[in-house]
Amino acid sequence: MKAEEYPLAVGGQAVLEGVMMRSPHAMAVAVRRPDGTVLLKDEAYASLAERYPLFKRPLLRGPLVLMEAMVTGIKALTFSAQAALQEDEAEPAEAPLGWGSMALTLGGAFLLAFLFFGFLPHWLSAMAGHLVGLPLTPADFAFHVIDGVIKAVFILLYIWGISFFPDIRRVFEYHGAEHKSICTFEAGEELTVANARRHPTAHARCGTSFILVVLLVSILIFTVFFPLFPPLTRTGLVNNLVQVLIKVGLLIPIAALSYEIIRWGGKRAGHSLARALLWPGLVTQRLTALEPDDSQLEVALEALKAVLAREQHPDATEPVALEQAHYAECRH
Repeated sequence: MKAEEYPLAVGGQAVLEGVMMRSPHAMAVAVRRPDGTVLLKDEAYASLAERYPLFKRPLLRGPLVLMEAMVTGIKALTFSAQAALQEDEAEPAEAPLGWGSMALTLGGAFLLAFLFFGFLPHWLSAMAGHLVGLPLTPADFAFHVIDGVIKAVFILLYIWGISFFPDIRRVFEYHGAEHKSICTFEAGEELTVANARRHPTAHARCGTSFILVVLLVSILIFTVFFPLFPPLTRTGLVNNLVQVLIKVGLLIPIAALSYEIIRWGGKRAGHSLARALLWPGLVTQRLTALEPDDSQLEVALEALKAVLAREQHPDATEPVALEQAHYAECRH
């Protein structure tokens, strides 16, 4: 069965010693504890789009999905950090994650991203023109191509650098386990370690692919936008800062369009245009989605089974088991 025929979309995220899986109405986090046992936490999930159907429409759904993924991702990371370091059998108490602490965390991450992946590449792009005696401004297509290449290099160097940390490498392996598990589900196979082992670690809907699609789309959007407003293309430190801030604002429509491209490409993996658009991200996943071992696949599959079971029993207050026969009927 082709992926686009599936009635259920499932995505996920690697966390510390585990995997978070999310379906339209459920979320689960499975974490390997220091004693070797797997701690599973699953719950019903309700997107704002369920209450406000307007956000289900193309170009509006992308920003909401990304915002919700950021919030649930931070919560899953917090839970996994507590579970992965806890030695006893008791389930870790979920530390309250207030809006203040979340805003501080996201604010710090945004500031670093703004400096290293926003302002610095923009400034270096302007400097590149001076090196060859052809001053470049945001009115030039070459400026944005150079800017995009520098950002891509910075991102790849960052990923490559952090991959040397053992804990990060483990996260990347769980990332591979997440993809293999979802591929097994999308192939209509029984959710076993043996079946998951045969599937690739790359997936078209991965966040890594999304980042690179954002870079490509941003080059086109910036190239069209800035020449329309000549005063915004002036050089100088202050002007550069203003230009980067404008780019940040444009990330909302860029992310919306990029999400639709990823969604379309994920459903049409055999299409030549989809392959071309998603190829850079699939290649980059060789750095971010590594080959997992069987114990990591087991954790990812536990999280996946939990969200599928929760989809069958959305009103359950306790963890429920996956009914394989009913599950197979619903899929086909």
